Amino acid sequence: MMQSGIAGELDEGALDDLRPRVLGRLIRPNDPSYGDRRRLWNGMIDKRPQLIVECTGTADVVAAVNFGRDQGLPISVRGGGHNVAGVAIADGGLVVDLSPMTGVRVDPVRRTARVAGGARLGQVDHETQAFGLAVPLGAVSRTGVAGLCLHGGLGFLTRRHGLTCDHLIGADVVTADGRVLTVDQQNHPDLLWALRGGGGNFGVVTSFEFRLHPVGPDVWIALVMYPVDEAPRILRFFRDFMKAAPDELMALAVFWNTPHGEPMPAHARNVPTLVLVACYSGPLDRGEQAIEPLRKAGTPLADLSGPMP
Repeated sequence: MMQSGIAGELDEGALDDLRPRVLGRLIRPNDPSYGDRRRLWNGMIDKRPQLIVECTGTADVVAAVNFGRDQGLPISVRGGGHNVAGVAIADGGLVVDLSPMTGVRVDPVRRTARVAGGARLGQVDHETQAFGLAVPLGAVSRTGVAGLCLHGGLGFLTRRHGLTCDHLIGADVVTADGRVLTVDQQNHPDLLWALRGGGGNFGVVTSFEFRLHPVGPDVWIALVMYPVDEAPRILRFFRDFMKAAPDELMALAVFWNTPHGEPMPAHARNVPTLVLVACYSGPLDRGEQAIEPLRKAGTPLADLSGPMP
Protein backbone atom coordinates (compact mmCIF):
# COMPACT_ATOMS: atom_id res chain seq x y z
CA MET A 1 0.00 0.00 0.00
CA MET A 2 1.32 3.44 -0.94
CA GLN A 3 0.04 6.80 0.21
CA SER A 4 1.13 10.02 -1.43
CA GLY A 5 2.72 12.64 0.75
CA ILE A 6 5.58 15.09 0.99
CA ALA A 7 8.31 13.85 3.29
CA GLY A 8 9.68 16.38 5.74
CA GLU A 9 11.33 16.20 9.13
CA LEU A 10 9.57 13.86 11.52
CA ASP A 11 7.60 15.49 14.31
CA GLU A 12 9.43 14.43 17.48
CA GLY A 13 6.34 14.98 19.60
CA ALA A 14 4.30 12.72 17.33
CA LEU A 15 7.06 10.11 17.50
CA ASP A 16 6.94 10.24 21.28
CA ASP A 17 3.20 9.56 21.06
CA LEU A 18 3.78 6.66 18.67
CA ARG A 19 6.37 4.79 20.75
CA PRO A 20 4.02 3.50 23.50
CA ARG A 21 1.49 2.41 20.85
CA VAL A 22 3.93 0.03 19.15
CA LEU A 23 5.49 -3.13 20.60
CA GLY A 24 7.98 -3.44 17.75
CA ARG A 25 11.04 -1.30 17.15
CA LEU A 26 11.00 2.16 15.56
CA ILE A 27 14.10 2.38 13.38
CA ARG A 28 15.44 5.73 12.17
CA PRO A 29 18.48 6.56 10.02
CA ASN A 30 20.73 6.94 13.08
CA ASP A 31 19.88 3.45 14.36
CA PRO A 32 22.77 0.93 14.04
CA SER A 33 20.45 -1.58 12.35
CA TYR A 34 19.04 0.93 9.85
CA GLY A 35 21.28 -0.15 6.96
CA ASP A 36 20.36 -3.79 7.40
CA ARG A 37 16.64 -3.16 7.86
CA ARG A 38 16.30 -1.09 4.68
CA ARG A 39 18.16 -3.68 2.60
CA LEU A 40 16.17 -5.75 0.12
CA TRP A 41 16.72 -8.90 -1.92
CA ASN A 42 17.60 -6.72 -4.93
CA GLY A 43 20.87 -5.18 -3.78
CA MET A 44 20.63 -2.44 -6.43
CA ILE A 45 17.80 -0.77 -4.51
CA ASP A 46 19.13 2.06 -2.33
CA LYS A 47 16.16 3.80 -0.72
CA ARG A 48 16.26 5.64 2.59
CA PRO A 49 13.02 5.81 4.57
CA GLN A 50 12.66 8.22 7.47
CA LEU A 51 11.12 5.59 9.70
CA ILE A 52 10.80 1.80 9.72
CA VAL A 53 8.17 0.38 12.07
CA GLU A 54 8.83 -3.28 12.84
CA CYS A 55 5.31 -4.54 13.48
CA THR A 56 4.66 -7.44 15.84
CA GLY A 57 0.91 -7.60 15.21
CA THR A 58 -2.15 -5.86 13.82
CA ALA A 59 -2.20 -3.18 16.53
CA ASP A 60 1.31 -2.09 15.53
CA VAL A 61 0.22 -1.90 11.89
CA VAL A 62 -2.77 0.29 12.76
CA ALA A 63 -0.56 2.64 14.78
CA ALA A 64 2.02 2.85 11.98
CA VAL A 65 -0.55 3.53 9.26
CA ASN A 66 -2.28 6.21 11.33
CA PHE A 67 1.04 7.88 12.12
CA GLY A 68 2.20 7.88 8.51
CA ARG A 69 -1.11 9.22 7.26
CA ASP A 70 -1.31 11.97 9.87
CA GLN A 71 2.30 13.01 9.17
CA GLY A 72 1.77 13.09 5.40
CA LEU A 73 4.44 10.47 4.77
CA PRO A 74 4.60 8.11 1.81
CA ILE A 75 3.86 4.64 3.19
CA SER A 76 5.14 1.30 1.94
CA VAL A 77 4.64 -2.23 3.24
CA ARG A 78 7.42 -4.78 3.54
CA GLY A 79 6.57 -8.46 3.61
CA GLY A 80 9.45 -10.55 2.29
CA GLY A 81 11.20 -7.66 0.52
CA HIS A 82 11.64 -9.78 -2.62
CA ASN A 83 10.05 -7.47 -5.21
CA VAL A 84 12.69 -6.66 -7.81
CA ALA A 85 11.57 -3.02 -8.11
CA GLY A 86 12.00 -2.39 -4.39
CA VAL A 87 8.45 -1.18 -3.73
CA ALA A 88 8.73 -2.39 -0.11
CA ILE A 89 10.78 0.69 0.82
CA ALA A 90 9.28 4.20 0.64
CA ASP A 91 12.14 6.58 -0.09
CA GLY A 92 11.89 9.38 2.48
CA GLY A 93 8.75 7.84 3.93
CA LEU A 94 7.54 5.22 6.40
CA VAL A 95 7.94 1.46 6.05
CA VAL A 96 5.35 -0.79 7.68
CA ASP A 97 7.64 -3.78 8.20
CA LEU A 98 5.72 -7.04 8.63
CA SER A 99 8.81 -9.26 8.69
CA PRO A 100 8.51 -10.03 12.44
CA MET A 101 4.99 -11.41 11.82
CA THR A 102 5.74 -14.94 10.62
CA GLY A 103 3.25 -17.21 12.38
CA VAL A 104 1.59 -20.08 10.50
CA ARG A 105 -1.33 -22.06 11.97
CA VAL A 106 -2.54 -25.17 10.13
CA ASP A 107 -5.97 -26.77 10.54
CA PRO A 108 -5.47 -30.27 9.09
CA VAL A 109 -9.16 -31.14 9.45
CA ARG A 110 -10.43 -28.17 7.44
CA ARG A 111 -7.27 -28.22 5.30
CA THR A 112 -6.64 -24.54 5.78
CA ALA A 113 -3.73 -22.43 6.99
CA ARG A 114 -3.73 -18.98 8.61
CA VAL A 115 -0.52 -17.21 7.60
CA ALA A 116 0.81 -13.96 9.06
CA GLY A 117 1.63 -11.13 6.66
CA GLY A 118 5.42 -11.35 7.05
CA ALA A 119 5.79 -15.11 6.58
CA ARG A 120 8.01 -16.49 3.84
CA LEU A 121 7.26 -19.42 1.57
CA GLY A 122 9.69 -21.78 3.29
CA GLN A 123 8.09 -21.11 6.67
CA VAL A 124 4.64 -21.93 5.31
CA ASP A 125 5.84 -25.12 3.60
CA HIS A 126 7.56 -26.22 6.80
CA GLU A 127 4.33 -26.03 8.79
CA THR A 128 1.91 -27.40 6.19
CA GLN A 129 4.13 -30.35 5.28
CA ALA A 130 3.96 -31.57 8.86
CA PHE A 131 0.44 -32.64 7.85
CA GLY A 132 1.23 -33.68 4.27
CA LEU A 133 -0.47 -30.54 2.95
CA ALA A 134 0.57 -27.55 0.84
CA VAL A 135 -0.71 -24.30 -0.61
CA PRO A 136 0.54 -23.62 -4.15
CA LEU A 137 3.37 -21.14 -3.61
CA GLY A 138 6.36 -19.86 -5.57
CA ALA A 139 9.72 -21.45 -6.26
CA VAL A 140 12.00 -19.36 -3.99
CA SER A 141 11.63 -20.18 -0.30
CA ARG A 142 12.72 -16.72 0.93
CA THR A 143 9.98 -14.91 -1.00
CA GLY A 144 7.25 -13.32 1.12
CA VAL A 145 3.80 -14.86 0.97
CA ALA A 146 2.10 -11.44 0.89
CA GLY A 147 3.63 -10.07 -2.29
CA LEU A 148 3.37 -13.42 -4.05
CA CYS A 149 -0.33 -13.92 -3.30
CA LEU A 150 -1.42 -10.33 -3.87
CA HIS A 151 0.14 -10.38 -7.34
CA GLY A 152 -0.98 -13.89 -8.35
CA GLY A 153 1.59 -16.49 -7.35
CA LEU A 154 3.19 -18.83 -9.89
CA GLY A 155 5.02 -21.92 -8.65
CA PHE A 156 5.66 -25.64 -8.88
CA LEU A 157 2.06 -26.64 -8.08
CA THR A 158 0.44 -24.18 -10.51
CA ARG A 159 -0.35 -26.58 -13.35
CA ARG A 160 -1.97 -29.02 -10.92
CA HIS A 161 -3.75 -26.65 -8.53
CA GLY A 162 -3.61 -23.09 -9.87
CA LEU A 163 -2.13 -19.84 -8.58
CA THR A 164 -1.53 -18.91 -4.95
CA CYS A 165 -4.27 -16.28 -5.11
CA ASP A 166 -6.80 -18.91 -6.24
CA HIS A 167 -6.51 -20.46 -2.76
CA LEU A 168 -7.03 -17.31 -0.72
CA ILE A 169 -10.29 -17.68 1.23
CA GLY A 170 -9.90 -14.97 3.84
CA ALA A 171 -7.70 -12.17 5.14
CA ASP A 172 -7.33 -9.51 7.81
CA VAL A 173 -6.72 -6.08 6.30
CA VAL A 174 -5.77 -2.70 7.78
CA THR A 175 -7.10 0.05 5.52
CA ALA A 176 -5.56 3.47 4.88
CA ASP A 177 -7.90 5.06 7.43
CA GLY A 178 -6.77 2.63 10.14
CA ARG A 179 -9.77 0.28 10.16
CA VAL A 180 -9.28 -3.47 10.61
CA LEU A 181 -11.43 -5.55 8.26
CA THR A 182 -12.10 -9.29 8.33
CA VAL A 183 -12.40 -10.26 4.69
CA ASP A 184 -13.99 -13.44 3.32
CA GLN A 185 -16.89 -14.54 1.11
CA GLN A 186 -19.43 -13.16 3.60
CA ASN A 187 -17.58 -10.00 4.68
CA HIS A 188 -16.29 -7.55 2.08
CA PRO A 189 -16.31 -10.13 -0.74
CA ASP A 190 -15.36 -7.42 -3.24
CA LEU A 191 -12.14 -6.79 -1.32
CA LEU A 192 -11.41 -10.53 -1.20
CA TRP A 193 -11.81 -10.59 -4.98
CA ALA A 194 -9.35 -7.69 -5.31
CA LEU A 195 -6.79 -9.30 -3.02
CA ARG A 196 -6.72 -12.39 -5.22
CA GLY A 197 -3.99 -11.12 -7.52
CA GLY A 198 -5.08 -7.48 -7.80
CA GLY A 199 -1.92 -6.04 -6.23
CA GLY A 200 -0.88 -4.62 -2.89
CA ASN A 201 -2.67 -1.27 -2.88
CA PHE A 202 -5.89 -2.16 -1.08
CA GLY A 203 -4.50 -2.12 2.45
CA VAL A 204 -2.00 -3.88 4.69
CA VAL A 205 -2.83 -7.59 4.84
CA THR A 206 -1.80 -8.77 8.29
CA SER A 207 -2.91 -12.38 7.77
CA PHE A 208 -4.06 -14.68 4.99
CA GLU A 209 -6.20 -17.82 5.10
CA PHE A 210 -5.51 -20.41 2.42
CA ARG A 211 -7.04 -23.68 1.26
CA LEU A 212 -4.56 -26.58 1.29
CA HIS A 213 -4.05 -29.67 -0.85
CA PRO A 214 -2.45 -33.04 -0.05
CA VAL A 215 1.11 -33.00 -1.41
CA GLY A 216 4.17 -35.10 -0.62
CA PRO A 217 5.73 -35.64 1.82
CA ASP A 218 8.32 -36.08 -0.97
CA VAL A 219 8.24 -34.86 -4.57
CA TRP A 220 10.55 -35.44 -7.52
CA ILE A 221 12.71 -32.43 -8.41
CA ALA A 222 14.77 -31.86 -11.56
CA LEU A 223 17.60 -29.33 -11.69
CA VAL A 224 19.56 -29.88 -14.87
CA MET A 225 22.16 -27.45 -16.26
CA TYR A 226 22.99 -27.45 -19.98
CA PRO A 227 25.58 -25.54 -22.04
CA VAL A 228 24.10 -22.40 -23.58
CA ASP A 229 25.12 -23.46 -27.08
CA GLU A 230 22.55 -26.27 -26.78
CA ALA A 231 19.81 -23.84 -25.72
CA PRO A 232 17.99 -23.32 -29.07
CA ARG A 233 17.41 -27.03 -29.59
CA ILE A 234 16.61 -27.76 -25.93
CA LEU A 235 14.14 -24.88 -25.67
CA ARG A 236 12.25 -26.12 -28.73
CA PHE A 237 12.15 -29.58 -27.17
CA PHE A 238 11.03 -28.08 -23.85
CA ARG A 239 8.18 -26.18 -25.51
CA ASP A 240 6.82 -29.28 -27.20
CA PHE A 241 7.39 -31.55 -24.20
CA MET A 242 5.44 -29.32 -21.81
CA LYS A 243 2.43 -29.18 -24.13
CA ALA A 244 1.79 -32.86 -23.41
CA ALA A 245 3.15 -33.03 -19.86
CA PRO A 246 0.80 -34.14 -17.04
CA ASP A 247 -0.61 -31.50 -14.72
CA GLU A 248 1.48 -32.92 -11.89
CA LEU A 249 4.64 -31.77 -13.69
CA MET A 250 5.58 -28.09 -13.58
CA ALA A 251 8.81 -26.95 -15.19
CA LEU A 252 10.70 -23.73 -15.89
CA ALA A 253 13.56 -22.92 -18.26
CA VAL A 254 15.91 -20.17 -17.08
CA PHE A 255 19.38 -18.86 -17.85
CA TRP A 256 21.92 -18.33 -15.08
CA ASN A 257 25.61 -18.65 -14.28
CA THR A 258 26.63 -21.87 -12.58
CA PRO A 259 27.89 -21.73 -8.97
CA HIS A 260 31.58 -21.09 -8.30
CA GLY A 261 32.07 -24.26 -6.26
CA GLU A 262 30.46 -27.57 -5.43
CA PRO A 263 28.54 -29.44 -6.76
CA MET A 264 29.72 -28.16 -10.14
CA PRO A 265 32.77 -29.84 -11.74
CA ALA A 266 35.80 -27.58 -12.05
CA HIS A 267 35.38 -27.07 -15.82
CA ALA A 268 31.75 -25.93 -15.44
CA ARG A 269 31.93 -23.32 -12.69
CA ASN A 270 30.72 -19.75 -13.18
CA VAL A 271 29.67 -20.25 -16.79
CA PRO A 272 26.36 -19.28 -18.48
CA THR A 273 23.92 -22.18 -18.61
CA LEU A 274 20.38 -23.09 -19.54
CA VAL A 275 18.73 -24.62 -16.50
CA LEU A 276 15.63 -26.81 -16.57
CA VAL A 277 13.93 -26.80 -13.17
CA ALA A 278 10.94 -29.09 -12.61
CA CYS A 279 8.77 -30.58 -9.91
CA TYR A 280 6.58 -33.66 -10.18
CA SER A 281 4.02 -33.64 -7.38
CA GLY A 282 2.17 -36.82 -8.27
CA PRO A 283 2.92 -40.34 -6.96
CA LEU A 284 6.62 -40.52 -6.12
CA ASP A 285 7.16 -43.80 -7.96
CA ARG A 286 6.16 -42.09 -11.23
CA GLY A 287 8.30 -39.01 -10.76
CA GLU A 288 11.60 -40.25 -12.17
CA GLN A 289 9.97 -41.45 -15.38
CA ALA A 290 8.00 -38.21 -15.78
CA ILE A 291 11.10 -36.05 -15.40
CA GLU A 292 13.57 -38.25 -17.31
CA PRO A 293 13.11 -36.52 -20.72
CA LEU A 294 14.16 -33.21 -19.17
CA ARG A 295 17.35 -34.85 -17.90
CA LYS A 296 18.18 -36.25 -21.34
CA ALA A 297 17.38 -33.18 -23.44
CA GLY A 298 21.09 -32.49 -24.04
CA THR A 299 24.53 -32.99 -22.53
CA PRO A 300 24.22 -31.79 -18.93
CA LEU A 301 26.97 -29.91 -17.14
CA ALA A 302 25.32 -31.00 -13.90
CA ASP A 303 22.22 -32.94 -12.88
CA LEU A 304 21.01 -32.42 -9.32
CA SER A 305 17.69 -34.23 -9.74
CA GLY A 306 16.06 -36.57 -7.24
CA PRO A 307 13.33 -36.94 -4.61
CA MET A 308 13.13 -34.11 -2.09
CA PRO A 309 10.96 -33.33 0.97
